[in-house]
Amino acid sequence: MSPALLRLFLMLCLGLCWSCGSPAPPPPSSSTPPDASGAPRRAVGDIVDLTHPFDSRTIYWPTEPLFDHHLYTEGETESGAWYASGRFSAAEHGGTHIDAPYHFWRAGSTVDLVSPDRLIGPGVLIDATEACAGDSDHIIGIEELTLWEANHGRIPTGSIVLLRTGFGDFYPDPERYMGTAERGPDAVARLHFPGLAPEAARWLAVERDIAAVGLDTPSIDHGRSTTYDAHVAIFEHDIPAFENVANLHLLPPTGFTVIALPMLIRGGTGAPLRIVAIMEPR
Repeated sequence: MSPALLRLFLMLCLGLCWSCGSPAPPPPSSSTPPDASGAPRRAVGDIVDLTHPFDSRTIYWPTEPLFDHHLYTEGETESGAWYASGRFSAAEHGGTHIDAPYHFWRAGSTVDLVSPDRLIGPGVLIDATEACAGDSDHIIGIEELTLWEANHGRIPTGSIVLLRTGFGDFYPDPERYMGTAERGPDAVARLHFPGLAPEAARWLAVERDIAAVGLDTPSIDHGRSTTYDAHVAIFEHDIPAFENVANLHLLPPTGFTVIALPMLIRGGTGAPLRIVAIMEPR
């Protein structure tokens, strides 16, 4: 087991101990600023949480229903024990989630068939914030990927490539994050946010043989796309995509491992995703 995964295992074990009756540890201090929802951006030790919480403000595609969660029982039972339980409903594609290749490729894997070795791997962070700041419809091209390589080395085979556009700073404000707060089919034509060029998606799949790709926008295709060619270019190689990824500003260009575990929905075209980055020792 690698040192990074060993640290994660130990932290999970400690978490289980805390949940078994020991006093809870104090909340970790953080100097990172709050996100748009007012919650602190989460970076605990060597682990960075790249997941937006699911709640009433979670971003969904304009044609999808919003996340719904409510407690249907909450209180003491007749025996005096505390009991609380709730229900939630959610579309497959919304919030921090995985797109399974079947989403846009008939022969692609569904969520339950995505190989785990595509969900855990060395991470690469490519920062395109400068270009995206001046163009909300910017499409990240091959030249930006090769420029990154000129500065940081070749993108490793089997890596999980994360693209930072800077639009994650606007989450969960739909107007700023995706170009419109309107809902329904007509709103799709008003979407504006950056994405990945289809030829760059294909280059990552064929020339660099990556495990997965993710970014801090609602789609790997830019908001103005109507044919979703970047999805097709990556999915035809059975490579999954992660969308609405959080806290990419906390990651370095290299030197971290990504663990991205979705809800295991049999036959799912997508699913809610819990994704973290584990920093390598400095």
